[in-house]
Amino acid sequence: MPLVPLTEVLKDAQAKKYAVPGFNFHLYEDLVAIVEAAQEARSPVILMAAGTCMKHWGPTLAAALIKEVADSVDIPVVAHLDHASSLELIFKSIHAGFTSVMYDGSMLPVEENIANSKIVVKVARAFDVSVEAELGRVAKGEEGESAVEILTDPSDVVMFCEATDVDALAVAVGTVHGMQKQEAKIHLDLVDAISEVSPVPLVLHGSSGVSDNDLRYIATTGFSKINIGTRLKTVFTEGIREVLQNDPDLNDQLKLLKLAVPRVKDTVKEKIELLGSGNRA
Repeated sequence: MPLVPLTEVLKDAQAKKYAVPGFNFHLYEDLVAIVEAAQEARSPVILMAAGTCMKHWGPTLAAALIKEVADSVDIPVVAHLDHASSLELIFKSIHAGFTSVMYDGSMLPVEENIANSKIVVKVARAFDVSVEAELGRVAKGEEGESAVEILTDPSDVVMFCEATDVDALAVAVGTVHGMQKQEAKIHLDLVDAISEVSPVPLVLHGSSGVSDNDLRYIATTGFSKINIGTRLKTVFTEGIREVLQNDPDLNDQLKLLKLAVPRVKDTVKEKIELLGSGNRA
């Protein structure tokens, strides 16, 4: 199935109160595992390339990999550039075929964040590409770098969305990027307050540290996209360790990766069920 923009999958999620998972991938093997799991669960899926993934593949190869895998299934698939602070990278990614981009201006003064987001929206609209932005700041950066948390003020949400015309908005409600345990202290009152006023679908970053109960609830509010990255990294590498422990003489890297990815598929299906996106495609 041809790739679709983010707005196409979030529209139904927003109306029917569930969330579409956005999964970070880094290799072809975990990319395929994510899509196969989503296909089996009949869930729309957002494939996200960010940070080290983009440094590894570059926008042209990353977009081509996503397109190739998406063409083999009949569920809606979004090719999403995640956490990009470089306008040059965003424009290259749009040209390469990404159908959604996130401009991350969360480290900038809000006025500069708004100005840059408007530029991205103007360019993206010409190519039917969706734009996500961030207001507030999630603790720690996507790659684990230091970042001071700034919780999103609900009173700023409408102003930001009207000023930028973005399609989706990531906000800070207590999550932390890179958490290995589900111990994040989520401000559910803030989740509710922002959901009530936001004119666009909301996005939760850093969900690997959020409890299942909180995720299940958040998926029924105004949060229509929930990002999952660290958890997939963890289960993939745990799978590799287990394979090598059971077969220390294994020296075939392709076989190694193939044996490790079932953990990724299982985790993807668990998250899909939790967020309510199964049987929505």
